[in-house]
Amino acid sequence: MNRFTDFYASMHGGASVTPTALGYIPMVIEQSGRGERAYDIYSRLLRERVVFLVGPVSDNSANLVVAQLLFLESENPDKDISFYINSPGGSVYAGMAIYDTMNFVKPDVSTLCTGLAASMGAFLLAAGKKGKRYSLPNSRIMIHQPSGGAQGQASDIQIQAREILDLRSRLNRILADNTGQPVDRIEQDTERDNFMSAEDAVSYGLVDKVLASRSEDR
Repeated sequence: MNRFTDFYASMHGGASVTPTALGYIPMVIEQSGRGERAYDIYSRLLRERVVFLVGPVSDNSANLVVAQLLFLESENPDKDISFYINSPGGSVYAGMAIYDTMNFVKPDVSTLCTGLAASMGAFLLAAGKKGKRYSLPNSRIMIHQPSGGAQGQASDIQIQAREILDLRSRLNRILADNTGQPVDRIEQDTERDNFMSAEDAVSYGLVDKVLASRSEDR
């Protein structure tokens, strides 16, 4: 570590840290018969089959999630994957890449909202294996219709308008299938930002259970 990360570590109880796009991430040291090995905390949790989506859904974050899902499938196709979501949403196309991979891999993907699952974050939360979709008690879930902007010639704007309407229809159908709500209600409820508590999300069918502690995860 350089001098700055050494100083930062000393301010946080001596834990090693490493700079990344997510800020300074703690490092964990494991000892074995072969010596010591350092992992960033997310890589260590990946060994426990835990995948994180933190922050906006983008091409970069989606590629990382997809790669981790495929890796965990290759490691053990019969063991569940835990997918923790704390995201305000983002790119529909990137989110659909994650969604399709969740359905493509053999292991069940269990989802858990920690903090906020909004827009595409909520869509992915509901896409977990039914019966294995969870939220922490004070998390918030928000659904709405896709948004976008178009510029250029009138024909280009018309093409983009058709595309976003098609995406809205596709997302509504999938959300209806995952929640058990009729499509017309999904269309109505996503007309504007629709925020829900964890309990409301259970009633709506976005998640199956609110978890207050690890012991309730059964």
